[in-house]
Amino acid sequence: MSKAGSEELFHAGAHAVASTVALAWSPLPEKPTLADFFNHRFNRVRNNLPFAPGNHVIQSAHLALKAGQTEETVLACLLHDLGLWLIKPDHGWWGAQLIEPYVSEKVSWAIRYHQALRFYPDPSVGYEYPEMYVRMFGQNYKPASHIEAAYKHARNHPWYMAARLITLFDDYSFDKSATPSIEPFLDIIGRHFKQPKEGLGYDNTPVAHMWRTMIDPDRPV
Repeated sequence: MSKAGSEELFHAGAHAVASTVALAWSPLPEKPTLADFFNHRFNRVRNNLPFAPGNHVIQSAHLALKAGQTEETVLACLLHDLGLWLIKPDHGWWGAQLIEPYVSEKVSWAIRYHQALRFYPDPSVGYEYPEMYVRMFGQNYKPASHIEAAYKHARNHPWYMAARLITLFDDYSFDKSATPSIEPFLDIIGRHFKQPKEGLGYDNTPVAHMWRTMIDPDRPV
């Protein structure tokens, strides 16, 4: 293909994508907050998921709150699957990195390791292997070696229960008919999430590009 032909194809594709984006994604404020992302991005299905990650994590946080858990645990539940909006594989690691500059080290650690712990029961807190995983992976599925290594590391870590509690409130929070709101958690976010004054995506942290990607997720380049 000639240079002129490739440029024509690129611009045609970019125009088509731009038209789709204009219809699909509502604009965010100039300095977007975490709540803005919940209200305009995380409440939408992405990456062929069967649920919107924002709706799921709000339900999870509600369960933790009703169970009398600490605000730190409630926040971890509220943020634990946001990485799925970006990418599905290793979403625990992606999700932890996404929020690392803004939360305590314990919260980001719990989010990183909850993914591995989901594959391993813990009768001491009433956590069983998810039936959903049997349907997804098969009856005798063996997790990848890095998942097993992460589980063993987390199991012997002082913060083990911080990650384990996420899995406990994760398993029963997939009601697709629910229309949860971020509003009940704004005070907890205000106390435990360090919102950058420049807005998420514009604060020059090592993860700012991840938030910018979610601001305009279908940008062609």
